[in-house]
Amino acid sequence: MSRLNKMRVCAGVVAALSMAASQQGHADVRFPTKAVRIVVGFTPGGAADQTARIMAEKLAEKWKPHAVVVENVIGAGGNIGALNVYRSPPDGHTLLLVSNTHAINRVLYTETEFDITKDFAFAGMMTSSAIVIAVNPKAKVKTMPELLAKMEREKGEMNYLTCGAATAHHFAMELIKVETHTKAVHVPHRGCSPAVVDAVAGHVDTVVATMPTVLPFIKSGKLVPIAVTSAKRSESAKDIPTVAESGIPALKNFSVENYYGLAAPGGTPKEVVAKIESDVRQALESPETRAKLSGAGLDVFFLDSAQSADLIKRDVASYGAAARTAGIKAE
Repeated sequence: MSRLNKMRVCAGVVAALSMAASQQGHADVRFPTKAVRIVVGFTPGGAADQTARIMAEKLAEKWKPHAVVVENVIGAGGNIGALNVYRSPPDGHTLLLVSNTHAINRVLYTETEFDITKDFAFAGMMTSSAIVIAVNPKAKVKTMPELLAKMEREKGEMNYLTCGAATAHHFAMELIKVETHTKAVHVPHRGCSPAVVDAVAGHVDTVVATMPTVLPFIKSGKLVPIAVTSAKRSESAKDIPTVAESGIPALKNFSVENYYGLAAPGGTPKEVVAKIESDVRQALESPETRAKLSGAGLDVFFLDSAQSADLIKRDVASYGAAARTAGIKAE
């Protein structure tokens, strides 16, 4: 069982025990008192953006008459958006759509103005999104062994697209290369959507991107799924095997996962953070919201504030080790 899956099990127990106390203790908090802005540091259309927009719609119902607005503030692998929230008033009305990319950034960009592990108040993790390795049909590849054989045939000159340099998608493929002693050339894009579009167009055969951006093209037959990099199959596409299921001994324990949550600037009152966390949890319990997230290729789960902070800290440590092993640096 992966670390994220173990934390999900613990999260269910904690949520059940604390639900009543949380609702009673934070029912009288006056939040929000104005429009709430959710800052997404990535391009529109990706898993982070879709998580933010679907959740914003549901939270807006709970926070009437105040609006919930999603704003894409892109650049520096998500750091520009995070900096925007870090510099905002610590009152909960500006939130960051936080992901494991921010943990990666902490490893690669050590001189930023903020520290994601210390300078934000986490308000819960909400979704995870499988990272998918897919190919254009003209590549005539359908399995991980076939993809690795293609990499061998092309003597390290095979290109692969990702959503950006030093993203989880980049880490996933680089770690596969390290474990299998293969080579390929990384072609980073400014977001998952343009990377997938290029793969569909056939400019580069192989793409590593989030499920929400890949799934429509898999369903239409314009891309062929090879594997997901998570520890278990995605609920939104159960027929796609994991990398660990590929039968390649070196990859039998392979797991790289994406996740998305909300965080407020550090110093935000604990009562406000707890109110946001409680409302997020209740929103995720809505069958309609769960259906929308699942339909977008997102898997629903919940971690509370403390568990979210712990997950980020653990990933900073594990991604640091992975970066040293694979020689990944900021570009």
